[in-house]
Amino acid sequence: MASRNKTLVPEAKTGLNRLKTEVASEIGLNNYENIDKGNLSSRQNGSVGGEMVKRMIESYEQSL
Repeated sequence: MASRNKTLVPEAKTGLNRLKTEVASEIGLNNYENIDKGNLSSRQNGSVGGEMVKRMIESYEQSL
């Protein structure tokens, strides 16, 4: 199954990957970029994405 995710702003990809790695390590998923995500629970993967969105929203609100 091919990924349907498209990078709308290619320049942001590096920053998002850095944020993903930082969040994952803070919740105890060290070396997240090299882990087979299929071996993690939905809760673990969802926690990373959810925390990323939370931080991006907080950052945007602070910049207003």
